[in-house]
Amino acid sequence: MEDDYLARIGKLIRDARQHRGWTQTQLAEALATSQSAVNRIERGNQNISLEMIARIGEALDSEIVSLGYAGPMHLRVVGGRRLSGSIDVKTSKNACVALLCASLLNRGRTVLRRVARIEEVFRLLEVLNSIGVRTRWINDGVDLEILPPAQLDLEAIDADAARRTRSIIMFLGPLLHRTDRFTLPYAGGCDLGTRTIEPHMIALRRFGLDIAATDGLYHAQVDHKVRPDRPIVLTERGDTVTENALLAAARHEGTTVIRNASSNYMVQDLCFFLEALGVKVDGVGTTTLTVHGVPEIDVDVDYSPSEDPVEAMSLLAAAVVTESELTIRRVPIEFLEIELAVLEEMGVDCDRTTEYAADNGRTRLVDLTVRPSKLEAPIDKIHPMPFPGLNIDNVPFFAAIAAAAHGKTLIHDWVYDNRAIYLTDLNRLGGRLQLLDPHRVLVEGPTRWRAAEMMCPPALRPAVVVLLAMMAAEGTSVLRNVYVINRGYEELAERLNSVGAQIEIFRDI
Repeated sequence: MEDDYLARIGKLIRDARQHRGWTQTQLAEALATSQSAVNRIERGNQNISLEMIARIGEALDSEIVSLGYAGPMHLRVVGGRRLSGSIDVKTSKNACVALLCASLLNRGRTVLRRVARIEEVFRLLEVLNSIGVRTRWINDGVDLEILPPAQLDLEAIDADAARRTRSIIMFLGPLLHRTDRFTLPYAGGCDLGTRTIEPHMIALRRFGLDIAATDGLYHAQVDHKVRPDRPIVLTERGDTVTENALLAAARHEGTTVIRNASSNYMVQDLCFFLEALGVKVDGVGTTTLTVHGVPEIDVDVDYSPSEDPVEAMSLLAAAVVTESELTIRRVPIEFLEIELAVLEEMGVDCDRTTEYAADNGRTRLVDLTVRPSKLEAPIDKIHPMPFPGLNIDNVPFFAAIAAAAHGKTLIHDWVYDNRAIYLTDLNRLGGRLQLLDPHRVLVEGPTRWRAAEMMCPPALRPAVVVLLAMMAAEGTSVLRNVYVINRGYEELAERLNSVGAQIEIFRDI
């Protein structure tokens, strides 16, 4: 029995390592042990303590074991079922994490409505709590109240929580106004290849921030005499880069112009929130933002982030690949118009209601009804572009949709180094995806999906794409270690079950 237990642990570790793209030697170096020891562990030939399992999980950013629970969470999916009825889109994950970081600008009480209860939010709350910010769920756990301390205790920061979220990078903008020097752990999150913070630094140096990165930490110093004396031109039109520049500009007394800014949904939500704090922002929805900052912010603010267009795309893709009729309510249409135009070209049958306003009073929503459709591969390749182009995070869902279409579809995911590679996991479920290079994959359909047991990819959107394919596959599939899905989706399995899916959550260690 013990040998079987060790073999199961070893297989989970091996699968997590391979999905991370590491060799046994690389894992051994991270653990300060030998390659032969890692080999014995993975073969189930060595006793292993809970402490070592936890260290391996931290090194691989994979929930091999979760102390206090029965083990990592898995999903058992009975596929081939049709979905029906209606389902609401939750609030935006990326907007919520930006607003949590932005709450550090405010010395007053911040209330955020209908905050997504996801692992990314939980990690940020752990970080905020560790530095003295008081947070609590109110109104039956629906809304979140945030109360800052008079002085942040940055030396007490929860480094483990910080390293499990890339959103920690957005602490730089608010913190440079609160202290002369501070330290932050390296940003973590999805394994999507090399992503430097240099674009952030190009913007933040203009506010006097200088960073030295050593020993897994960002060591920050701030020269408060340095002020931007001309427009800030971002070297990449990134969402978090734009948000960091906005957060830095919000408490800079004077006018800051940010050019080549992202105008994506989470950036717009952040701008609306800053306006609620008393910071005027001109040009929202364009690539030039003019921020009229204020030196102190001490207000009680109540704000409702808008719905998540990427979750809306996930639910739409679920309906398409399972050949279902499903109504998706509260869809932020402004951020899905290109995707819908491509899908209609492919033959997706859907209609939409008249537009109505989100709770923030600014974002335009519709309800979408999707019906079973005969799909054809698009003539042109699928590729992302900064908003208002096809959303970068929506590209993976086209892999599953293209697999249901007749013909060949070229998907060019030029932004991330690794994500296209993870899409080839669909081949284990019957897909026919050919990886042309680390950024391009050719998808041939239609696909006869088949059930399989597999490890969850270490990137959020490809992980959900695999889950959707399992929902379309006849038989029972198992998706192991779904922490990455819980980073970005609130109770996804339960909500899909509410419209006809059959997904069981279980733990086996």
